Amino acid sequence: MRRASIVILLVATAITVPRAAAPNWHVTAMVAESCSCTISCPCNFGGNPNRNPCEGNRVIAIKTGHYEDVDLAGVTLLVTFTMRDWSKIYVSDKVSDRQMAAVEALLPIAFAGFHRGMLSFTKAPITMDITEKKVTFSGPESAVEMDVMTGLGGKPVKISNLPNPAYQDYTQYKSVSHTHASEKAKWSHSGTNGFTSTMDVGSEQIKN
Repeated sequence: MRRASIVILLVATAITVPRAAAPNWHVTAMVAESCSCTISCPCNFGGNPNRNPCEGNRVIAIKTGHYEDVDLAGVTLLVTFTMRDWSKIYVSDKVSDRQMAAVEALLPIAFAGFHRGMLSFTKAPITMDITEKKVTFSGPESAVEMDVMTGLGGKPVKISNLPNPAYQDYTQYKSVSHTHASEKAKWSHSGTNGFTSTMDVGSEQIKN
């Protein structure tokens, strides 16, 4: 008795699974940073550090912004980092738990990938004083003081149309003191690169 050969044809049917909607967010912030690069830091022009390792402290003070329905106006964060290696991120101890969670959600999409190698993400007191001539800011383990660099007519040196949206209205500074001391690293720099800039980014730009 011959056994019937049964051929089973499996037809793969493409099933479209709806994607979760991308989060709606927008941030306008003032950025101030000093790093260990000599002036002016090539990273801000799309290049690589001119001094390695590149050690930096960056403060981001959000003027207006939101992540979904969470208002982020007034939120400040301080990022201490060794570029492409590690970061420690402090968010002002005045933020709510919802704002803290919103900032964490924004790290991979709005804040230059500082979440990579992140060693800590905590609330902490952050101080900041910014004028046209001097910038100072500090957190638990880091502190920066830098003076504006002037050009013709004694006016601040400004650079326009840099490739990164976080570096618009760029004003050049030089560090007076740029320090960090923790169990991870310790550094102290002077005369190195510093800047202030305006950051204006949001989910609508990523969609486009």
